[in-house]
Amino acid sequence: MNWTQADDIKHQLERRWQRGQILAARLQDEALFPLQLTLKKPDAKALSDHFNAVRLWVQSLIEGSKTRRGFGYEIEWRTVKHRVHGRNRIPAAVVIPTQDDALRLIGKTRAVQRFDSLSEMTLARFPALAERLALKPLTLLDHANEWNSILAVVDYFSSHPRPGLYLRQLDIPGVDSKFIEARRGLIGELLDCVLPEQAIDTNATGVKGFNRRYGLREAPPLIRFRLLDPALFIHGLSDLSIPPEQFASLKLPVKRVFITENKINGLAFPDVHDALVIFGLGYGLDRLKEIAWLHHVSLHYWGDIDTHGFAILNRLRASFPDAASLLMDSDTLMAHRTLWGQEPANDRFAGELSRLNETEQLLFTDLKRNRLADGVRLEQERIGFRCLQRELAHCD
Repeated sequence: MNWTQADDIKHQLERRWQRGQILAARLQDEALFPLQLTLKKPDAKALSDHFNAVRLWVQSLIEGSKTRRGFGYEIEWRTVKHRVHGRNRIPAAVVIPTQDDALRLIGKTRAVQRFDSLSEMTLARFPALAERLALKPLTLLDHANEWNSILAVVDYFSSHPRPGLYLRQLDIPGVDSKFIEARRGLIGELLDCVLPEQAIDTNATGVKGFNRRYGLREAPPLIRFRLLDPALFIHGLSDLSIPPEQFASLKLPVKRVFITENKINGLAFPDVHDALVIFGLGYGLDRLKEIAWLHHVSLHYWGDIDTHGFAILNRLRASFPDAASLLMDSDTLMAHRTLWGQEPANDRFAGELSRLNETEQLLFTDLKRNRLADGVRLEQERIGFRCLQRELAHCD
């Protein structure tokens, strides 16, 4: 007997509450009530075959209705005639007459009072948030205990658009940087509604793009490198991480620069006369293109022998067309066959590369088309150290 029970009626209202419909209608001054809800009721056959069950169902609906409880739903009736059971009144519909009835039925009267207070205060300070609150009204209640602090952050950015400071430097009474970091998604949604277009960098998105989107300073990206010639050490230091602009200002008699992705490879790279090795940049190697002196040295890139390794090499050559690959060839791959791994099928580079030389292009195509085996990958750290030493001996 899948007929609507009193609890089902309550659950229908609770779903409307969770979707924000009741609060949104309140914000937008829409007439949601009286509200008719879904009522699954017995048909004529059920009345014949299960008359006692129908009678108990009707009585149960009455017990849960406003007639008995003083609040909640009202029942609309229809009269049916039956050849055995005669004339009987059967519920035809259930209606929630007022919002107060709905709120009392689902126990949200006090929550709405809190919502009204918060929304009134919010819209008095930021009328531009009206549409956002109507779209996600439960946000106010979910963050009720911290809403004043959230609005303090919005107020700060409204008064200081694109402040050009580190998050840690923002002077907002009662709010620290960890509070903002933990709520960047929500705060960002509010700022998008409040701030003028010129105060938002729309190219920066998501939580990771929060700082750039709203004009906060970010920790500068660092370039980590090792000087491979003791004669080049800087005050005895060989392993350094410095901002790109400082790296660009280096005045060292470097003739060769190696780039490798793996951190341990960078740390273990052998000594090479008049050389240094940069490591750990990944696809972030684009930051090297503005460093003028790198365009006047012999540049060598050592990456994994897989589709992404060649994609990074191709990307590097957009800025450094003469960059050579290191240990990214068929001989190296085949010599380490027992150490092959597998590149995940759903995370392979499948595009075209236009800056590879002929032999690199052939190997890349073999990898992309699985001609050697499915998803062949040789990670650079699996290549024998002696192999690296032999290769370096042949570098110009």
